[in-house]
Amino acid sequence: MRAWYKVARADEALVIVGRRQRKSDGQTSSIAVIRGGGAVVNPITQRAETLSLRARQIMVQPTAQSIQGVTVDVTGVALVKVGSDNQSIARAAERFVSQDKAIEVFTTEQLEGALRGVVATLSVEQLMRDRQELSDQIATLIKSDLDEQGLVLDSFQIQGITDENGYVHALGAEEVSKVKRQAEIARIDAERQIKAREIATSEETLVEQTQFDKNQAAAASDVGEARAEAEQAEALARARAEQGVLMQQAENRQAQLDADVKRVADAAQYEEQKRADARAYSRMKDAEAAADVQRREADISEYEQQRKADADAYVQIKAAEADAQKAEREAEAIRVQAQAEADAARARAQAEADAIRLAGEARAAAIRAEAEALKQNQEAVLAQRSLEVLVPMMTEFAKGYATVGSVTVLAGSGDGGASSHMAGEAAMGMRAMFDTVREATGIDLSSVIQGTSVGRGIATGQQQEAPAPAEPQE
Repeated sequence: MRAWYKVARADEALVIVGRRQRKSDGQTSSIAVIRGGGAVVNPITQRAETLSLRARQIMVQPTAQSIQGVTVDVTGVALVKVGSDNQSIARAAERFVSQDKAIEVFTTEQLEGALRGVVATLSVEQLMRDRQELSDQIATLIKSDLDEQGLVLDSFQIQGITDENGYVHALGAEEVSKVKRQAEIARIDAERQIKAREIATSEETLVEQTQFDKNQAAAASDVGEARAEAEQAEALARARAEQGVLMQQAENRQAQLDADVKRVADAAQYEEQKRADARAYSRMKDAEAAADVQRREADISEYEQQRKADADAYVQIKAAEADAQKAEREAEAIRVQAQAEADAARARAQAEADAIRLAGEARAAAIRAEAEALKQNQEAVLAQRSLEVLVPMMTEFAKGYATVGSVTVLAGSGDGGASSHMAGEAAMGMRAMFDTVREATGIDLSSVIQGTSVGRGIATGQQQEAPAPAEPQE
């Protein structure tokens, strides 16, 4: 029994002859078809055969004539297989079960015949252009013939169409020429676009270079301005430092003078020294301002020469841009020069202001010194002032006698006679004047004169007693 059991492969169908099987239309057939399974086959009453269900690739290369009478060779590839239903397998088994190669021969003949018939209705241009339509027409024509044989056409594709007379090549040459012309046009357009792009790039580069030059000039201008500002700040800091030094020196000198000043005359000398220091400081500031102005003018001149040289070099490349840049540089030079002049004017004004301030401080110091001397030696100062006033007073007093032409003395007493009388009158007048000054100011002129005389006498005696200084030995 095991030897009687037959099983078909996955791509095969088992066809049993002598075994009845009901068809889908209700009729019975003496051929049974089994797929995907097995069955017991009685070798005495039945016969079992296998039919391959795999797809078969068939190459067709018929020679046909188009509707134009042009003989062409058409190459096509078809995939053909036995139908999957039992009726198709049964029909194919009736015709091809004992001769499997016959399927390919039959299909090739059917495809070549259908291909010649369809090519005869089309032009070569249509064949070359509508290959898919040609394939569809052939599949439609042979479908019914293949169904009767239990076969199915899975696909059919035209691989190539050629001829021995060069007709197809001529058509291709025209297309190739057209394509070449289009390619040449495309190449020319591409070169034109590349050239236009290069020109645009050159223009952009020129614009960027111009902008770069402008930025470089602006940067140079900023650097020059920053350098000028730095120099100005340095000069200002130096002036402030020197001013601080001078102020410290002035304070030190003032302290020294304050320590040394004990009389009014010293205060006047201190004031004169202050004025001299103020004048010296003013001259120094003027000299520094003039030097700074000269240095600024030299820097401006050098800067203008450099800018002018750069402008001349750039004029050789592009005159219009050079003119514009030259105008900008000249405007920048004018601005820098104006800035330098303004800085010099500010420095000069600052120096003058410092000189005026120092002169005022000197006068104030002198006044303070005189006030301090007056405070410490009030009586001596008042005595000195009284003695200075006494001479003019006596002069005015004597003028009264100058207007008298002659004096007659009627009687006199004493040894001196008239002269003694006149001297007594003068003494009485001076005494009356001293009394008036004492009552008005509280200053006793007679005591002042007497104290001054005594002081001078003592000073003269000390000078006479003091030993003479030794002469230097050679």
